[in-house]
Amino acid sequence: MFVDRAKITIVSGKGGNGAVSFRREPFVPEGGPDGGDGGRGGSVIFQADEGLRTLMDFRYKKKYVAESGQDGMKKKKFGKAGQDLIIRVPAGTVVIDEESGLVMGDLVKNGDSFVAARGGKGGKGNVHFKNSIRQAPNFAEAGEAARERTVILELKMIADVGLVGFPNVGKSSLLEVATNSSPKIGNYPFTTITPNLGVVEFRNTSFVMADIAGIIEGASEGQGLGLTFLKHIERTRVLIHMVDVSGSEGRDPIEDFEKINAELRAYGHGVADKPMLVGANKIDLLGGTDAPEYQRFRRYVEERGYQVFPLSAPIHEGVQPLLDAALRELNLAKEKEEDQPAPQYFDFEKEERDPDYRTVTVSREGDTFVCGGKQLKKIFDSTNFNDTGSLRYLYRYLEKSGAVRKMRELGLEEGGTIRIEDFEFEYIDEYE
Repeated sequence: MFVDRAKITIVSGKGGNGAVSFRREPFVPEGGPDGGDGGRGGSVIFQADEGLRTLMDFRYKKKYVAESGQDGMKKKKFGKAGQDLIIRVPAGTVVIDEESGLVMGDLVKNGDSFVAARGGKGGKGNVHFKNSIRQAPNFAEAGEAARERTVILELKMIADVGLVGFPNVGKSSLLEVATNSSPKIGNYPFTTITPNLGVVEFRNTSFVMADIAGIIEGASEGQGLGLTFLKHIERTRVLIHMVDVSGSEGRDPIEDFEKINAELRAYGHGVADKPMLVGANKIDLLGGTDAPEYQRFRRYVEERGYQVFPLSAPIHEGVQPLLDAALRELNLAKEKEEDQPAPQYFDFEKEERDPDYRTVTVSREGDTFVCGGKQLKKIFDSTNFNDTGSLRYLYRYLEKSGAVRKMRELGLEEGGTIRIEDFEFEYIDEYE
């Protein structure tokens, strides 16, 4: 089954906690601190793998968790870093952050990768908190929390040439003739229900051709399977618009041509601006290029700036000139791409270096003063509430951050209640 969209949850590894430990030596207060730092948590990394063709695996497994870092140990030993989790996806996969809707990364070529959720930093051991006054710190720093986010994986086929047009106009037949592939062919409203790919070996070179199925009138508004397939056109460099010039399906070729073009324009994403060649298929049913129906269609299309190629794909008639033109357009498109700057995506790693990380928020709820903040939470999680030195360290942080001053402005007095997370304690003017 061809699956081109999936939603999963990714969780990086939590940083290991710093250790609280004391070495046992004579004449050293309480042996002296020797707690080591915790290890960094593993990151979640997406990587393109050309051996994969579908997102099928992500239909069954929905959550991916990297390994957490190991806690620090005595004798200043560092905890082991958590192993990174590499999630392999097909080349052509776009990774989108569900909450913001922003693109995190676009994995186009085999081996392309990026970090989607960085592992938490390890916490510092108690050896880092020793000073001239605090000789035996009985607390350490907690490891940084894991990062969790829900992402959308969207696979957009990578093809050099895309075949577009109404069902039953001969796209699959052209793909079969040009690539020796074996797509399903038949006279059905939706002959092809998944995009088909094939490699064209032509003129001592090769390129990938795709049959983009399912485009009908209203496709850009979600009718039929339109949106499912329209996205695959975004990655193609050149389009071949196949039209049944014989009108064998009871439709007018010019109307077909305009309806498909209208859907491409309505979909946007630059697909209507791609180089397009027009394949006037089933010319044999008209008796040849002298038929008035073909001449009328050719004049109409050429007046709008498109090249028209009469052909009958099943009997190989007119296929070679069309492929020659496609190869020329493809080479021109590649030259233009070299001059284009690389696309820029939202830098989630930069976002995670939050400038407000050290900011402490203060509010008043009745007689209780509530403090919050990302760095404050980390220090709070590291606090040993049975140790005076650890509590003093927390208070000094509140004081240096300006939180105590803000609370006083809101009416805090000695003996007042301060709440951080779910812990409440009494404010003492001189915490010594």
